[in-house]
Amino acid sequence: MPALWPKLVEQHAEQKREADTILKAAEAQESGLTDEQRESLAKLNAGMDQLEADIKEARAASARDLNLPAIADPASLTDDQKAALNQPDPDKLPTPFKSLGQYLTAVMQAGQNPHATDQRLLDIQAAALGLNEGVPSAGGFLVQTDFAAELLRAVYATGVLPGRTDRRPVSANANGMKINAIDETSRVDGSRQGGVQAYWTGEAGSLTSSKPTFRQIELNLQKLTGLYYATDEELKDAPNLEANVTAFFAEEFGFKLDDAIVRGTGAGQPLGFLGHAGTVSVAKEAGQAAATIKAENVQKMFSRVLPRSLGNAEWYINQACWPQLFQLAQVVGVGGVPIFLPPGGLSAAPFGALLGRPITPIEQCSALGTVGDIMLADLSQYIMIEKGGIEAASSMHVQFLTDEMTFRFILRTDGQPKRNAALTPFKGSDTQSAFVTLATRA
Repeated sequence: MPALWPKLVEQHAEQKREADTILKAAEAQESGLTDEQRESLAKLNAGMDQLEADIKEARAASARDLNLPAIADPASLTDDQKAALNQPDPDKLPTPFKSLGQYLTAVMQAGQNPHATDQRLLDIQAAALGLNEGVPSAGGFLVQTDFAAELLRAVYATGVLPGRTDRRPVSANANGMKINAIDETSRVDGSRQGGVQAYWTGEAGSLTSSKPTFRQIELNLQKLTGLYYATDEELKDAPNLEANVTAFFAEEFGFKLDDAIVRGTGAGQPLGFLGHAGTVSVAKEAGQAAATIKAENVQKMFSRVLPRSLGNAEWYINQACWPQLFQLAQVVGVGGVPIFLPPGGLSAAPFGALLGRPITPIEQCSALGTVGDIMLADLSQYIMIEKGGIEAASSMHVQFLTDEMTFRFILRTDGQPKRNAALTPFKGSDTQSAFVTLATRA
């Protein structure tokens, strides 16, 4: 017997379209909603609330009929179970559009006339609703799976930092991820692995117990949103629209992700490593001039990186740091030797290595002389989560006077450093971290 919930989903979508039509009509009225429109909206909202509860119950009933546990993660079901539940494989959702430009044109037309929404958009939406927690916001349509993946690849290719992080996908029905981690802040005896300790024990000697201490890393999906304004002429040229959206959308989203990884506040966005409790800040040298970088700064920063992170760590600098790096020298007697020379000498491209680790200039580094202008970071120790679906929506009203269609894109992601504190080494007192910065030199 076929499952009931897909039909309920269709009813929900139809009521949502009716509500959207009323809201669009109200936008065109200077007086706002009429009493009749307000009453109709109230009935539709109540009906949608009831349908959402019915959908949840119908899906649970389908699971019971098949002697399956409650569906928390559809990815854990077998192919036969998915087929029996009408649960599509999240990697095999419908792909009816031949290009992103064609898809965007259909989204635009749906925004202009909800009653003439392209059935292919509804097919993608109906399939995805079986895997997601609810109905997307008004006017929204999930991007076709292959286009969503392509957009994400473009975002991570454009952004410098996200592709270097430890990225983990979030399951379809989840809004975040909790990860159990060892609470380790020191490598001295009794503190390694959060409290695990081993002993040399003589024959017949008694054993001493120890146990690790755990903490929980909690990541909750945050929304990164972007708007793209397409002219009427551009909308008539699907290939050009596709090229522009892919390039501009990826560029801006990549920039914002880079910025969040470096200096995100953790409130409504990822938590950056700059200023984080687990990041080490190396003090400036006594009497050091403002806005300078000295050889001693670089050497001390290098010494504060976790030994296990040295193989992955990279230097990230503000472009204004280059003149300072070119002048770095190690004093030897009455002379000195350069610490940094770009490959091929000063006549070649300046990219190279400093103390054996690559140098990458990024816009998100702070101005020369302030903390964050030069950083040594192992981004494999930064964890990011992402939910694969990118939602796209359109509006013809936002830029009505300039004859432009507005496309909105939403990416759901979050991230933070894996360690919540710098690590005290087994021998010595200078703490170490996967993220090291240089204090302000003012």
